[in-house]
Amino acid sequence: MAKRPARVVCLDTHVVVWLYAGLTDKLTPAACAAIETCDICIPQMVRLELHYLFEIGRITVQQDQIVSFLSKTIGARLSDWPLAQLVDAALQIDWTRDVFDRMIAAEAIARSCGLISADDRIRGHLPSAVW
Repeated sequence: MAKRPARVVCLDTHVVVWLYAGLTDKLTPAACAAIETCDICIPQMVRLELHYLFEIGRITVQQDQIVSFLSKTIGARLSDWPLAQLVDAALQIDWTRDVFDRMIAAEAIARSCGLISADDRIRGHLPSAVW
């Protein structure tokens, strides 16, 4: 019998920051279970948002250090999903004007995977959201 591929779950930006900072107490049991049992994907848009947050002083660590840490500690991988497919999915989203949220949610839609997010608005519009 062939091994079933692992389920993929993407991380929202705030979840990436919390994991890097060791703030796992902010995560729900369902989010922790998904992180432990699924293949973890960091959308490229999260990487860009992390860089933006660094530029404006909201975080003090560069995105590459955060991504590298999560790669080593939880096996997270940066997404290589085709941009055109993400934009196609994002064009169908009309519930937010936040480009970061739109593109991160679009990745979960395009990949047909989960998205770990504490964001009420995302969770209210994305059935695959995990929290």
